[in-house]
Amino acid sequence: MLKKLNPDPELDGLIRQLNESARSDPAAGPLPPAPDGIAPESDVAPAPRWLLPQAEEEGVQWLRELLERARRAPASDLHLVAGAPPVARVNGHLEPLGERGLTHGEVKLLCAALVPPDRRERLAGLGSVDFSLRFPSLGRFRCNVHRQRDHWSAAIRLFPDDSPDLATLNLPDALGRFAGLRHGLVLVTGPTGCGKSTTLAALVRRVLARRSVHLVTIEDPVEYEHEHGNSVVEHVEVGRDAPGFRDALHAALRQDPDVLLIGEMRDLDSISIAITAAETGHLVLSTLHTGDAPQTIHRILDSYPPTQISTVRAQLSVSLAGVISQQLLPRADGNGRVPAVEIMAVTPAIRNLIRRGKIEQIRAQITLERSAGMLDLDESLARLVREKLVDPEEARARARVPETFDAG
Repeated sequence: MLKKLNPDPELDGLIRQLNESARSDPAAGPLPPAPDGIAPESDVAPAPRWLLPQAEEEGVQWLRELLERARRAPASDLHLVAGAPPVARVNGHLEPLGERGLTHGEVKLLCAALVPPDRRERLAGLGSVDFSLRFPSLGRFRCNVHRQRDHWSAAIRLFPDDSPDLATLNLPDALGRFAGLRHGLVLVTGPTGCGKSTTLAALVRRVLARRSVHLVTIEDPVEYEHEHGNSVVEHVEVGRDAPGFRDALHAALRQDPDVLLIGEMRDLDSISIAITAAETGHLVLSTLHTGDAPQTIHRILDSYPPTQISTVRAQLSVSLAGVISQQLLPRADGNGRVPAVEIMAVTPAIRNLIRRGKIEQIRAQITLERSAGMLDLDESLARLVREKLVDPEEARARARVPETFDAG
């Protein structure tokens, strides 16, 4: 049982807001009994089995303490799973925040403090829900609450309050050239957790610093929030502001945007609309879970029926402006991680290779056109080693052609 906590006016206000929202949400249905050890506020009818209880003071305060500890770590993610202690991901490694494993009831209590009322019905029906959350005085978080083995779990991504810039992220300044484009499709690629969304946010920050634009972001959920400044910025959250990416993209194209940020190109609809938007005079920024530029182009082409491939290759050769592929490596001094980046800028030679379907020759072309702002991954790794930012063996393990890396 959790100890009695001292009164906190800010916390009390948050709890009242959460509880009032839960009671006034007609879609949420009746509330179930509170977790063991916490008295319910009133008698209620039996609830759907998977409906979370409303937020309680103990759960909100405990969650706040865990998020504060994760911030101090500093962690990129926090995991809440029954049987294990709360676990933070720090510099890519998992570190427990305590010794005792959480019970199922405790995880349920923490999840109840996380999930907003308007996402509870979806969670109960589908078993998983994504949403963004701003916690008073702690900043913004991206959350996923889901079921596993008949119980609740949560994964929480921690975001900085301020959108990052290229320099503080140790990203090549050559990426800034993409922020100066008026149209075209720019993709940031890499595995999960490699910082794709952060790099996109840094590019957006550079765009907003250079010119006045109408920016529309379409994300599930919204991750980084950008200030208007001299521009007009709109954040559309899929599932809350629009039913899906397809509907949000169609609507955005009728809203006079200069720049579109699409959190992820997930399917054929979002890919085809993004390519069309880039063709018709918009700068489109998005992400894909691919390893490098050739894989990215293959992934896009493979989304289409075989009969359309030649047409799409021609479209892509015109609309694609660049592919940024990145990985995160632990710093040699143990203080965080640093990105290794491959940059493909679409030059006439690259356009010709895409149009003719010579995709596998693109990697060689990247090494030949360094003067055009291209950067090969192995060259990026070698540079990090020369600057003593990463361990040579760690870098060599990530190199595509270790012999070339050694020569660099």
